Amino acid sequence: MAAQAEVAPAAGEVAAMEAPLEAELEAELDLEGAELEEVDVHIQENLEDALVQEALQTGVDLRQYSRQVELELQEVERASIQDYIRESENIAELHNQISACDAILERMEEMLGSFQSSLSSLSWEIRALQGQAGAMNLRLRNRRQVRERLGGLLDELVVPPTMISVILESPVTSPEFQAQLVALDAQLGAVKDAAFRDTLACADVQHVLDRLRIKAVTKIREFVLQKIFSFRKPMTNYQIPQNSLLKFSFFFQFLLGNERGVAQELRDHYVDTMSRVHFSYFKSYTGRLMKIQYEEVAEKDDLMGVEDTARKDFFSKPSLRSRNTVFTLGNRGAVIGPAELEAPIIVPHAAAKGEQRFPFESLFRSQHYALLDTSCREFSFLSDFFLVSGAAAQELFNSVMGKTLSMFQNFWDFSGNFWRF
Repeated sequence: MAAQAEVAPAAGEVAAMEAPLEAELEAELDLEGAELEEVDVHIQENLEDALVQEALQTGVDLRQYSRQVELELQEVERASIQDYIRESENIAELHNQISACDAILERMEEMLGSFQSSLSSLSWEIRALQGQAGAMNLRLRNRRQVRERLGGLLDELVVPPTMISVILESPVTSPEFQAQLVALDAQLGAVKDAAFRDTLACADVQHVLDRLRIKAVTKIREFVLQKIFSFRKPMTNYQIPQNSLLKFSFFFQFLLGNERGVAQELRDHYVDTMSRVHFSYFKSYTGRLMKIQYEEVAEKDDLMGVEDTARKDFFSKPSLRSRNTVFTLGNRGAVIGPAELEAPIIVPHAAAKGEQRFPFESLFRSQHYALLDTSCREFSFLSDFFLVSGAAAQELFNSVMGKTLSMFQNFWDFSGNFWRF
């Protein structure tokens, strides 16, 4: 029993050892079967080849055909080797060229790589420069705007030394004084505007401008008063100083804008002076004209149907005039002709010296022609120098010529010669 027991385990062990062997055998058989199948497929493909089919059809021995093909392959191989040997130098040179080209391409690759990295850095630098350029452009634009504003403000506020020296030292009649006076007027206006906007820098130049303004006003006042007082000199042709004053019409404009009290003072002086000058001139001129009138003039007693109201006494003398000739027109109608109507005025002292006599109509024309010419010149001067127009100009003209015009009106209202006609 014991022997049987020992045999039983031995048989089990044998069976356990045979099982892997059988599995390996089966695997090898399967592999061989697969290889055989592949061989069959390969044989089938070869049988389908055109050369093999031609050999089979012609009855060529395949072994001999195989040896022949092998010999041909060896011959081709030897020929190929000989060709390679003959072309070995060219092949070696080609190899060297390819190696050199490879090295060159490698260096070019390195160069392109470094160039690409350089371009990347340059691109970054360009973007940085563009950002800096934009910032600089913005700062430049801001500075230009500030410069324009500050430059204009500084030009308005800074008082140049030339202006100071010219205003203080140059005469008012010099062109330099007039040019600097215009600049001073503009600067005073600019400082007023800047002070209205609460610009603190105005306080730094205000006292300098005030001193220059006072000095300019003083010099202008003295100059204009001197011109006005020159009108009062006897036998003065007042049109000459008037024309001289017109050259400096900006003086009064400067006074109106910066010292209205002085402007009003000069205006009042001119009105008072010229009113007296015109009144005196026309009063004297009218009186001298009447002295060169014809002695025989028509009176109311010469009219027809009028009673003789003359007082008859022992000492009275009868009138020797002829009533038939006293109303004769003669050449008195020529006074309204174009030639004589606009003729120069009669100069009384020249006519008296030449013992000339004129009819009343000629004296009337000369008197009113002189008044018309003087009034036109005076109105034009007032408008240009005192910068007035419209109703203001008419009012100023009446202030100057009103007294003279009233004298004319009274003269003709109360003149006996006026009513005798």
